[in-house]
Amino acid sequence: MESSPPIPEDTVERCAGADPGHPRPDGQDRYTISEVAAHTGLSAHTLRWYERIGLMPHVDRSHTGQRRFTNRDLDWLSLVGKLRLTGMPVADMVRYAELVRQGEHTFEERQELLEQTRHDVLGRIAELQGTLAVLNYKIDFYAGARRAPERA
Repeated sequence: MESSPPIPEDTVERCAGADPGHPRPDGQDRYTISEVAAHTGLSAHTLRWYERIGLMPHVDRSHTGQRRFTNRDLDWLSLVGKLRLTGMPVADMVRYAELVRQGEHTFEERQELLEQTRHDVLGRIAELQGTLAVLNYKIDFYAGARRAPERA
């Protein structure tokens, strides 16, 4: 398996958000793959796949070869989850992870990738708002139709 350099810690912290919700405090943050799966809702298979395709930074191993995830890994998985919710293609998420690993000189390319994703998300939000307006109209129509016989 190919090993990639870890994602810089300050990058993960900036991406994680204000409330990471770690199960254990820093320094006591070694998790098995099953614990991470339970915490994140991702399957062990998905976590292994993320690592294999380069979406996860290098995950430490115990002396017996078992994966040992950290709070930093959980923070990164939280960001990946947010990117998944945007509909960002896996290839773009892997590219973003590669850019993060490459360092600060990739800020502009990362920004462009995220701006394109934001553009796509805003388009989907607009579509959903239009759909919501139609649903609200139909609900109001049926509610009004049911009240009409009561008035007669």
